[in-house]
Formats: sequence, C-alpha cells, structure tokens
Amino acid sequence: MKWSGLVAGLFSGAALAQAPATLEAVRLHRPEASALVREELKACDASKCPDSARLALLAGTLVLSDGEVAEARQLLDSHPAPAGLEAFHAYYRGQALFYSGDAEGAAGAFSLAVQQAPPSLEPRARARLGEALLKAGKFARAMPVLETAANQTPSAELLFERAQARSATGNAAGAREDLRAVALRYPTHPYADEALAKLEALTPPVRLALPEHLKRARALLEGGQPSRALTELETAEQRKLVKGPAPKAEVALIRAQALYATGHAEDAEKALAEARKGPPVVAAEAALVTARRALRANENDKARQLMAALDKSWSKQPAGDEGGFFAAWLDLQGGRYEDAVKSFTLFEKRYPHSRRRDEGMWFHALSLLELKKYSEARDELGRLVDNFPRSSLVPQARYWMARSQELGGASADVTGPAYESVLTIAPASFYALLASERLRALGRTPPPAFPEPPKQLTVPRPPELELAVALTQAGLFPDAAEEVESRAARIHSPEQALPFVHALLSMGEYGYAHAVAARHLWGRAFGERAPDALAAFYPRAFESAVESAATRAEVEPYLVWAIMRRESAFRPEVASAADARGLMQLIPPTGTAIAEKLAEPKPNPADLFAPDLNIRYGSWYLGQLMKRFAHPVLAAAAYNAGPKATAKWAKEKGSLPLDLFVEEIPFRETRGYVKQVVADLYLYRTFYGGKTALPPLTLTVPAPATEGVNF
Repeated sequence: MKWSGLVAGLFSGAALAQAPATLEAVRLHRPEASALVREELKACDASKCPDSARLALLAGTLVLSDGEVAEARQLLDSHPAPAGLEAFHAYYRGQALFYSGDAEGAAGAFSLAVQQAPPSLEPRARARLGEALLKAGKFARAMPVLETAANQTPSAELLFERAQARSATGNAAGAREDLRAVALRYPTHPYADEALAKLEALTPPVRLALPEHLKRARALLEGGQPSRALTELETAEQRKLVKGPAPKAEVALIRAQALYATGHAEDAEKALAEARKGPPVVAAEAALVTARRALRANENDKARQLMAALDKSWSKQPAGDEGGFFAAWLDLQGGRYEDAVKSFTLFEKRYPHSRRRDEGMWFHALSLLELKKYSEARDELGRLVDNFPRSSLVPQARYWMARSQELGGASADVTGPAYESVLTIAPASFYALLASERLRALGRTPPPAFPEPPKQLTVPRPPELELAVALTQAGLFPDAAEEVESRAARIHSPEQALPFVHALLSMGEYGYAHAVAARHLWGRAFGERAPDALAAFYPRAFESAVESAATRAEVEPYLVWAIMRRESAFRPEVASAADARGLMQLIPPTGTAIAEKLAEPKPNPADLFAPDLNIRYGSWYLGQLMKRFAHPVLAAAAYNAGPKATAKWAKEKGSLPLDLFVEEIPFRETRGYVKQVVADLYLYRTFYGGKTALPPLTLTVPAPATEGVNF
C-alpha cells in the first residue's frame, strides 16, 4: 500500500489537514514538502477551511527546520493551536521565539508546553524551558527546572546548563560536580572542553587526576578523535601526573593507538616498545595491538606468528586467549587444516573458560570438514551443541552434522530427518534455507518453515496511540515517533504488544513495530510461528518507494527489504558509527558516487536520511551488485564488505560449495550479514511471491564479472 493510500485508509471519515500526496512528501523528507504545505495553507486560509491550524503548525515546524525563524514565528503566532496539539504548538512557538532572540518569550511558550505536554514531549519542553530561562538571565527560576530536567534525562547540554545555574545561584560545589560530569562522561562533546576550561578558571583550579585523564583519552580514541586523545595524554604529562613504570606504560599504550590512528606509525612503534616494558596486562595488550594490526593489514603469516607468541608468552592474560584463538583461525584461513585442528585442540585445553570456546569448537569442526574427516567433525559439532545449547552457533552445528552424515555416505532416511530438525529449531535461518535445498536434492519435500505467511490484523486502535495518530495526521512524524517510543516503553507482555504492533504497522511505523515485536513477540513469531507476529518482523515497509526503486534498478524488491531489515530494522533515522545513514545505511561517499553515476547533484549527507532518496540509491547500488556478482550471497557480501573484497574471496575460494564458501568468508560481520540477508530474501519471496515457483538457492559460487560497480 502506498503511504498516500495508507493515510487515506487509516483516516477515512476524518478530515485530513493535508492532501495524502503532501503527507507522503513530508514523511519521505522530499525537498518540495515545505512548499507544498505552505501552498495548501495559503489555499486553506483563503477559503477559511477548518484545517488551517494544523497546516500552520506543520508549516511552522518545516520552515523552522529550514532555518527560516522569522517565517516560522509568523506562522505560529498568526494561527491558533490545533485542538489536542496545544502542547506541540507551544513547544514549536517557543523554538521560533528562542532562535529569533526572544528568550523570555520563549520561556513563556515552553512553560505552557510543559504544563500541557504528554510524557513524550515533557522532557524536551522542560529542557528547553531551562535553557530559555538561563539565556534570559532568570537563574533562580531556571534552577529547579534544570534540576528536574537533568535528573530526568541527563545529557552534556543539561548538565552544563545546570552547572551555570548552580554557579549563578551560589551552589559552587554542585557546579563543580556537573562540570566534572560533563568532562568525564561526554569527553567528545563540545561542552566537555568548555567544562574543563571553567574548572581550570576556578579558584583554586580544579584539575583531573591521572585515571580521569586516561578515561578521557580512551573515550576520545574510541570516539574517533585520536588527536584530542594525544592532547589529553600530553596534558597529564605536563602536569607531572605520570609517575612510575606502570602509569608510563599505560599512557604509552593509549598513545601508540592514537598515533597509529593519526598515521604516525613509526612513533606508535616506539610508544608500543615502551608499553611492553610495563606490567603483564599492559605488555600483553601492547603485543595484541601489533598482532591485530598485522591481521587487519592481511599480513596473515606475520599475524599468525605474533598471535602464537601471545598465546605462548601471555597465556594468563586475556590477550593470550585472543592469541591462541586467532593463531588457530589463521591456520584455517590459510588452508592449513591439519595445523588448525591441532591449534584449536590446544586452544580448547588451554583456555577452557574462554568467551570464544564455542567459536573455537565450531572452527575446529570446520577444519575437520575441510579434511573430509566427517565422523570426527560430527563428534566435535555434537560437543558444541551439548556444551553450548544456547549458542547462536547451534543451528549451523545442526546443519553441518546432517551435511557431514550425507557427505560420509549416509542414506536419505538418515540425513533427511536431520535436515528437517534444522527447519524445526531455526526456521528463519540461513541453515533452514540450506537444509531445504539439501532435502530437495534428496528428492524429499521440505516442510514449510512457516505454515502461513505474515498476516496484518485489523484491530481496534489502542487508546494510548490516539495522540500518535493525531500527530501523524498532522504530519508531525518525528513527534509521532517520539510518542510511539514513549508508549512502547510501557509495554510489558505479548498480550499488550500484539494490538500495539499492528496499530503501528497500519500507521507506517515499521521500525517501532519491529522493535516492539523483537522485545515481546519473538517466541510467538518463531516458536509458535504465528502469522500475526511474523507481520511485524517481515513487513513490506515503504512499499511504494521500494517497489518503484526496485523496478527502476532491475532488482527484486524482496532483496531490498532483506537488506533494509538487516541494515536498519526499517528505521529511517538510524546512523552507524561509520556514518552510514538511513534505511539502507549509505555512507556519504557512496551516496556521492551513486549520484554521479545517475547524473544527479551531489546529495547533502543529511539528505541520505530521507527514505525516498535512501531507498532509491540503495536499490540502484544493490541492482548493480547483482549485475556484477549474479548471486544474492555475493551481492550481500559486497554490500557489506565491498566489491573488491568479495571479488577476491570469490576468486580464491569460489570453487567451494556455497555453504562452505560462506563459512570461510574471513570477516565475521560479513558472514553473519550474508546469512541473515539471504535467509530473509527467501522468506520474503515465500511470504509475498504468490503462487510463483521460487527459484532455488544455487549452491555453487559464480565467477563475478570483472567489470561493474567497484565502490
């Protein structure tokens, strides 16, 4: 169903303030949305239609987000608040007043919003009220507001503002406490440096101890700010806080990692040499840094030597555990299967409490499979299942136990039930798909993974969603999402979750429906295999946009949905640590490259959150990957790890059967990604493909084309 059709269906009998096409433009963040709404408002004002208040509220929020503060203020001041949305009108009017320089007027509007706000809006409105009062110089009035706001939803901004209010009202100790919290909890935030400067300016100055400097340096490094991490370490040294061999080694270890991140490898090596002189835990970590760098650089022989040295020298440290595991894994990756069996056997004996023990058993079994020692592999897999029955590796262990029986010459009467058991315990998994294909090859009809396709219910809308519906009807989609999230947090049982989820699906809130289902309906969907629960896990999200983009890109819509499900779980606002954005998780450089191929203007990075653009670009890219790689396994691998890596893997190991090829993808994340995407693709085909016969999963790896998309 198109979003425009969905709106018309959901609100049939209700007067919509906006035309469905306008709501769709707003929902998909299309560039023309603001102009469309203003045109409708102008026409509504001229005809004195009853919806001018809602249209003005939406127009005001849109022009405010575009930075047109004066126009936003005029729109919101000249129209009354829509019935039922008074708090939101007051909130956005406060925003317009604040950004136009009227802090006192903004405080009045935010105060009204706080008084009328639902729980989803109240914390935001209270925070802005405190900020406005602070800016207006009303410190005594700001103080209790900011106390409550900072306790409700602590953030760098609120703690910093509360510190200012505390300082202005004579609570110097409280101000110091807040400034320290900002500096230590949020070191990557711009306010963190301001907080440190204010602490330094106090009489006497307040300065951090060495553990606090190290905490900040680690957080800055993890937050992608290695230069600032180096500055933090230099400050600690300048203040003569780094005394003794152990602290010096710890500083050297962090410095080495920061220097590597800033491209100063030679200086990093010197710092690591100093770190290796420290206590065992630091020295072992320093050795692990070197080994991991070799591993990331694909210097596998060097990495294997370094990991083995870690295992030998630091077996009592966590780094030794890592070394033992990766030394064995590198034997497997290098095709030294006999050595891998020995190495994994040693790893299991040496580190019986390792967090990687189930992984070690799996790779041990995989090495035996490569050696065609099927009986021994099956025994090792059985041990994995018995010792780690809750491990995520159990479905693949079960599949390969069945496969090893078949490869060992067992009859279909033996292997058939073993494959069928995989479909029973993990019906939505990649291994259920593989087991189905193996059963067909044996001349047996596989039982359906799910007896019925997803079924969306028509249920009475829960009263707690009425405000979200009103916000959706008004086009205030971000506020509707906040309201939904607030309500979803109060659900505690499957009985509460089911009608709530289906109401969300009918509103087009696929991401929140999926999130609530994942918390409360997992057993109903994958244990009971109930079609009403499956609907939230496998929706045809943004159907109009997906089908249109997929048609143009000559790619299956089911593959687009499978990628979307893995990448964002249908949430358009998601951003990753790698700056991947939106439903299909596109990074800005990829967006730019796609725009160039399509002869379109370079998109602003923020535009990649827009569902319409994100789906269109992601579908085009996916279509190009399918043209080059001709198999969903390879296309999914390329979407995750890049075409160059995938082409290399296909060249090196493409002679393996597909199941073994996937198991030997060297990147753990990509292995898991490929398995989920391909399983989801076939489930989407099964659920929504109608009576069309499903194409089988080809169990051989095709050679990729040498030409084609390469970014």
